[in-house]
Amino acid sequence: MVQYNFKKITVVPSRDDFIKITLSCTQRQTPTVVHKGWSISRIRQFYLRKVKYTQQNFHEKLSTIIEDFPRVDNIHPFYADLLRVLYNKDHYKLALGQINTARNIIGKIAKDCVKLVKYGVSLYQCKALKVAALGRMCTVIKRVGPSLAYLEQIRQHMARLPSIDPNTRTLLICGYPNVGKSSFVNKITRADVDVQPYAFTTKSLFVGHTDYRHLRYQVVDTPGILDRPFEDRNIIEMCSITALAHLRAAVLFFLDISSSCGYIRQICMKLVVEMKAEAMKTLVGLGEDPINDDGVLFTLSNLSEEGVMAVKNAACERLLNQRVELKLKSKKMNDCLNLFHVAMPIPRDQRQRPPCIPQAVLEAKAKKEVMTEKRKLKSDLENQNGGAGVYSASLTKHYILANDEWKEDIMPEILNGYNVCDFYTSDISQRLEEVEREGLVQEQDIGDDVDMEGHELTPEKQDDLISIRKMISSRIQQHRIKKSTAESRPTVPRKFDKDKKFTSGRMGRQLSALGLDPTMAINRACSRSRGRKRERSLVCGDSDGHDVMDLDVGQQPNKKLRARSISHSRSRSQPPSEVVVIPGDGFKDSAQKVKALKLARKSAKKRNKDARRGEADRVIPCLKPKHLFSGKRSIGKTSRR
Repeated sequence: MVQYNFKKITVVPSRDDFIKITLSCTQRQTPTVVHKGWSISRIRQFYLRKVKYTQQNFHEKLSTIIEDFPRVDNIHPFYADLLRVLYNKDHYKLALGQINTARNIIGKIAKDCVKLVKYGVSLYQCKALKVAALGRMCTVIKRVGPSLAYLEQIRQHMARLPSIDPNTRTLLICGYPNVGKSSFVNKITRADVDVQPYAFTTKSLFVGHTDYRHLRYQVVDTPGILDRPFEDRNIIEMCSITALAHLRAAVLFFLDISSSCGYIRQICMKLVVEMKAEAMKTLVGLGEDPINDDGVLFTLSNLSEEGVMAVKNAACERLLNQRVELKLKSKKMNDCLNLFHVAMPIPRDQRQRPPCIPQAVLEAKAKKEVMTEKRKLKSDLENQNGGAGVYSASLTKHYILANDEWKEDIMPEILNGYNVCDFYTSDISQRLEEVEREGLVQEQDIGDDVDMEGHELTPEKQDDLISIRKMISSRIQQHRIKKSTAESRPTVPRKFDKDKKFTSGRMGRQLSALGLDPTMAINRACSRSRGRKRERSLVCGDSDGHDVMDLDVGQQPNKKLRARSISHSRSRSQPPSEVVVIPGDGFKDSAQKVKALKLARKSAKKRNKDARRGEADRVIPCLKPKHLFSGKRSIGKTSRR
């Protein structure tokens, strides 16, 4: 489990950003208006709140920076030495110390300002004290600007460091540059370390993970090391030295026996001896018991992958044995043994029961395996006859049919777009003979007027024809209802001719000016109008469907009513046809269905008038919600907060 994850360190802002963030937060989170009539005590509380809130923001942000960065004295020695190698330890501590000092100074400034504001006698004095306190706080932050910038650079670099667990099982890869260390790590792990045909391609530590015996091992790739004095080594080499000194791991030292890396074997062997001696001295200096291990020599090739897994398995096995021996030598082992209890069963007879599988069971198992080998499976036949895609086993071989020849017959499952099984019954042959015998297979001209009138149809067929016509009329009616309330044809209100200038009288005057008789044109336009209501008390219909005047009315109808009654002679609405309830609609009778249709048209009327496609359209119930258009607004747009 990784104990140190430097990627979670909070970003350190620059000094200008630090001041802008804190002051803007104070401006947004505290009141900004002093109203007339406020007492001096309320004015003091107003400015005290601003000073305390600003000091609290500075204190929280600076404390976060100090707590997130690791302290060199409290972390693992491996990371402590790695930080000393990569950065200057004194500069690092000095930067954190300056941040801590700035936090304390800001707290003192706020404390002094609070004491002075409590005794302020006017609005101007309290405001001046507040401005002075905030200015001094910003000045302190500006002075520690270089420290903030330095810590941000360190944070970015530390975020790129690998997450190495110093206490887990680790394989450490080291050696001269360009000897195949990174290639080996890429072979045994899923790490993607850059590999190039020149020295010092790897300039920092890289980590990969591999599995052995259901355990996870950590593989660390280190930069190349040269055989030279300790004082002359650079930062890249010191990263490898730090890993060798502090990680308890199985060290794999790589040599290139072909000397194609640019270094001869004698120099490489000399470095091996020196590195081993330094590691032993380091363990003694740390108070640990060094293990005297002469090591084992393996040969491998990253190109052909010969010996790669053997080296990995040998290293993991030796490391595992070493860790087990250390645990057995520790004092914790005696405490653990006291917790175990081994139960020894009491023998009930003199019969021997060895801890093994009985011979009879082994013989039965061997016999079953022989029987399995003799029987060929479908997969065996498939492999013998060319494999998948070439040989396909018969799925109809074990069908139980009257004739075995029918097993290979090809039966269509889909015919003319229909599923054959849906139309198959046990008496399908008899039905087919009856249909052919009655002659109903032949096509009939349904559109013939004589047949549709029912003159040449039997009473049974006439009843069928009536039911079909009712069904067709009900479907047409449903389609018309759906079309009238369709979402694609909303009823949009009329937006032109609001003053009613385009009238039939104007049209008549224009036609008369041209020398034409406008009577027929006006009558035709009036006959097409359906917007006016007829006077039911004056107009009625006779048995032939023509409009006549009601003679019971006492007064004589005027010309306007007579013209209106004549104009509506053609546009009389037909009586509604009967609404048919189709089984499955969910209505008990036609009256319930008519009521449901009326409610549906009524609910869609407003939506269609607003030109909405449906209920899923974006609805804005309130054009100016209060939570978006209330409170303080910053400089800029005021349409949205």
